[in-house]
Amino acid sequence: MINNFPLKKLVLVAGLCLPVFAYAQEAPKTKPNWQNLDLKTDSVFGISTEKAYNELLKGKKHVTVLVAVIDGGIDVDHEDLKKVIWNNPKETAGNKKDDDKNGYTDDIHGWDFIGSAKGDVHYDNLELTRLIRIDNARFANVDSTKLTGKDLSDFKAYGVMKADMDKQVAKAQKTYGVINKFNTLLDGVLAKLGSQNPSLDDIKKFEPKDNSEAYVKRVLLSALPEFKNVTDFREKEVNGGLTHYKEQLDYHLNLNFNSRDTVGDNYNDANERFYGNNDVTGPDADHGTHVAGIIGAVRDNNIGIMGVANDVAIMSVRTVPTGDERDKDVANAIRYATANGAKVINMSFGKSYSYNKKAVDEAVKFALSKDVLLVHAAGNDNNNTEVELNVPNRTYEDKSGMANAWIEVGASGPKDDETLRASFSNYGKTSVDVFAPGVAINSTTPKSTYAEHDGTSMAAPVVTGLAALIRSYYPKLTALQVKEIIMKSVVKISHDVTIKDGDTKKEVPFADLCVSGGVVNAYNALQLAATY
Repeated sequence: MINNFPLKKLVLVAGLCLPVFAYAQEAPKTKPNWQNLDLKTDSVFGISTEKAYNELLKGKKHVTVLVAVIDGGIDVDHEDLKKVIWNNPKETAGNKKDDDKNGYTDDIHGWDFIGSAKGDVHYDNLELTRLIRIDNARFANVDSTKLTGKDLSDFKAYGVMKADMDKQVAKAQKTYGVINKFNTLLDGVLAKLGSQNPSLDDIKKFEPKDNSEAYVKRVLLSALPEFKNVTDFREKEVNGGLTHYKEQLDYHLNLNFNSRDTVGDNYNDANERFYGNNDVTGPDADHGTHVAGIIGAVRDNNIGIMGVANDVAIMSVRTVPTGDERDKDVANAIRYATANGAKVINMSFGKSYSYNKKAVDEAVKFALSKDVLLVHAAGNDNNNTEVELNVPNRTYEDKSGMANAWIEVGASGPKDDETLRASFSNYGKTSVDVFAPGVAINSTTPKSTYAEHDGTSMAAPVVTGLAALIRSYYPKLTALQVKEIIMKSVVKISHDVTIKDGDTKKEVPFADLCVSGGVVNAYNALQLAATY
């Protein structure tokens, strides 16, 4: 699942009837392009990309590296991306023929595994919802006292999943109601102010008549430094929250909603490869476009932003809806990207349950056999993924081993202090490999716009861009060598950072959060690569 609205600023606190808004701690003001800057010279904990270009790479030869972005779609016409979008050299655009005989007609810029001639899937369930739908039919008329063996263990797992879903539905319903209540109170205050977009002075002069109005005034005063104006705050924060939770209730957690008919495949056949369409943008390309820009937005065109890598071709493999991606589609996306020449694959998505991890594992093994490096986002749930499942992951379900050319990425912030681990980022001493910038990252968004997003979804493409940069300047290095270089060249963190365990905050060594114990660094990595 990709989270376009992580709700890190708007927080529902148990027992309160209004949302709590907290801005300054969660949305630090950062320098433009901070993820590529240097801690020593720029005072932000970027990965020293600019330093590497200035001091190590000038005049050096490089080759184009094909990077696949498995995501929700990419705006291939974006002003800062169109020059780096992959064009399939073996395919003729628009002739409705499979010129390269790879099974995918007119796959000029990639492929869409969640579409068909009928259109594209926009919303889907959580995997949890889909699993419960299957088990509801399986256990509908079963006497559980007569179950034994695997049937009994499956029934117990079903009960746990149902409890999880009930909890999520209750939270979504409650939070939607809370935000809606705030929205109503906000309407009342703005009506009294006589403007939908009052000035800061107007808000300061407003005299509340009760505690609710006083609360709205406090929120507006605290919000305005972080938003352009009240209208901007309302659109992004309040309406964004309402949309987020309505989508959860209408689609993600709705047992009666199933969008798979749009695709028209035989969903139960995990070996089916050839379905979908060539619409690599889809109905909501915000997340994928943002990811693509972090990796390789054109660096020397004096517009927009600068990606990490300066010589990539970006392939869009549309696989992730608003909701949880499906294992069959992920497996086929990995296979498609690999078969068509990708050397690095970015996967900024994840979920807590899996329907057919074996299919994904087999596709991962295929990618590794072709010397592909896979980069995956660790997730945004503030979880220890040694304990809480986040899939896909590198551990094979059949216990046959692990994917070695796989990098799991947590998100870091701009300050070298206790807040270095982004407050939302998952972590794990053995399950997460490295951290990379993932807070307030400015990148490309559809229709040639730009926006700041937070998430491990943003941290993973920083590492993907670095991997592509290394493979571009040192093309003889294998995927395993590139991973080894990235891991060995991190900036080690010797101080403690804050994690939240339930309602308790505690300080832990950063070295306990990931295998490498550090934040990736392009300058160090390229210096090390030169010695291989």
